[in-house]
Amino acid sequence: MSAKANRQARALLLKEYRGVLSTHSKSMPGFPFGSVVPYCLDDQGRPLILISRIAQHTHNLQLDPKCSLLVGERGAEDVQAVGRVTVMAEAHKLSDDVAIEAAAQRYYRYFPESQSYHSAHDFDFWVLTPVRYRFIGGFGAIHWLDEVALTNPFAGAAETSMVEHMNQDHAKAIAHYVELAGLPATEPATLVGIDSEGMHLRIGQGLFWLAFPEPCNTPTQVRQALVQLAHAEKWPVAEAVEA
Repeated sequence: MSAKANRQARALLLKEYRGVLSTHSKSMPGFPFGSVVPYCLDDQGRPLILISRIAQHTHNLQLDPKCSLLVGERGAEDVQAVGRVTVMAEAHKLSDDVAIEAAAQRYYRYFPESQSYHSAHDFDFWVLTPVRYRFIGGFGAIHWLDEVALTNPFAGAAETSMVEHMNQDHAKAIAHYVELAGLPATEPATLVGIDSEGMHLRIGQGLFWLAFPEPCNTPTQVRQALVQLAHAEKWPVAEAVEA
């Protein structure tokens, strides 16, 4: 069961892109402090956030890095009947220039507007290193998990190259993915991220993760999956992961 639950929890973290960050209050000791933050997953599958140095949650993390990120399925009518995951983590501010550059390159694709205020308004990248996960997949499906995060084999130059190539040369294929998946076609979609299990599309201000039919571990496998989807008449069901 744990392998299936790990995959479901990871898929939820990939499908969503904002959550409630809970930190230990500096001004009200003993009380948790919740705030909404956007996030994407970094090269190791950890939540990556960009937060202001003057924000309350930043002051809290500087005092105590222990925190949690609660992520739930968007648009749910019954929040107790759908998936949600709490990532218990320790937060670390990125200080190495190479790590910051890698984080910025990825984060800006997901949240382009962040590029303007990152340097101008004293924002820093923080990584939430998971300690444990609490995943609820619906009524009765409750799990403590330890191995949800999955390293992205394409993070960096390979991912950037694939993303740029698709956006520049295969806009029709991307539009077809949107149609197949039944996503809102209010604006042209762009590809912003690729991982071993799927791809992220950005449509307007929204982010959408679409699972590949089966995991891809090489750029060649990604290309084959993208070509297959470009000619598909319906979105294939992703390969099941057995317990």
